[in-house]
Amino acid sequence: MEETKTLQSNQSIDQLPLATLEKYLAGKIPGVSGPLKATKFSGGQSNPTFKLETTSGTWVLRRQPPGKLLKSAHAVDREFRVMRALHDTDVPVPQVLHLCEDREVIGSLFYIMEFCEGRIFWDAAVPEVDNNERAGLYDEMNRVLAALHSVDIEAVGLGDYGKPGNYFQRQFERWSGQYRASEIDTIASMDALIDWLAGHLPPDDGRVALVHGDYRLDNIVFHPLQPRAIAVLDWELSTLGHPFADLAYQCMQLRMPASGEKMSGLMGVDRQALAIPSEADYIAAYCERMGIRKIDNWAFYLAFSFFRLAAIIQGVAKRAQQGNASSRSAAKMGALVDPVARFALDVIEKEY
Repeated sequence: MEETKTLQSNQSIDQLPLATLEKYLAGKIPGVSGPLKATKFSGGQSNPTFKLETTSGTWVLRRQPPGKLLKSAHAVDREFRVMRALHDTDVPVPQVLHLCEDREVIGSLFYIMEFCEGRIFWDAAVPEVDNNERAGLYDEMNRVLAALHSVDIEAVGLGDYGKPGNYFQRQFERWSGQYRASEIDTIASMDALIDWLAGHLPPDDGRVALVHGDYRLDNIVFHPLQPRAIAVLDWELSTLGHPFADLAYQCMQLRMPASGEKMSGLMGVDRQALAIPSEADYIAAYCERMGIRKIDNWAFYLAFSFFRLAAIIQGVAKRAQQGNASSRSAAKMGALVDPVARFALDVIEKEY
């Protein structure tokens, strides 16, 4: 990954026991031998991720955070499984090398994957490139998303990766439960949003696909010189689910403020001047690739995406309060829950 995914000192709760790790990895991964240097990647709030370097090579270690975890959260073992399953598909993923399920080694589950040298773009407006490449990057994101949702889940061994059907009902129950478990203060906008979603869950339409769960620009590593994805990262929330959830989550980003602290958006940005597709054009391109005519209940899918993001942010804030968050900025995250929930309520008011 490019150094744009800024590295920071590992003097934190995420510091690795290097001597123990060196001893454990010796012989398990070809070329990994001490002395081992570990530097934590900044960015991302969930599973601490480290760049591992020796004189013979570079790898990436991704672990669960230390401390008490919410049920089903921080599933690095699922990340490992899904990336291994996708390795020979049209969905670009890093090669995963080893999963350690022995929590005694470094204090939590972790896995090792290849280090992908490329570019990660944090700003949704992608100011680093010209219009031609920017258009290519967004089209590539669209292509990869359609490729993901076209994966034959049985053929890649993921037929049991989640429960098919009633995806939004199950996800609503999961995230509303996790939100309540992480709740610090009462937030009226979230209460109103939860009430509305509970009363407007769409009927199940039978669509089932492998979904990423956090599909956005800065979770993709692009080729150093081309607008081509070489690795989709951060599969913690992946499952079998409804493909429109991924599409709405990405389009939600287009509606977020350009200076967003959780994710950069394109609110108020002249997308046409930057050769970035409109939401309607992006959806149309996806539908064409997937062979579908249109998407009903779009306002619900968008509102649900904002709700889930708000619940994730609340979880980060709770971990910060407990001293277990992966980033120093996590303590500020709680203030973002209300405005994100209000974005959802605005979608409901104007578009439902």
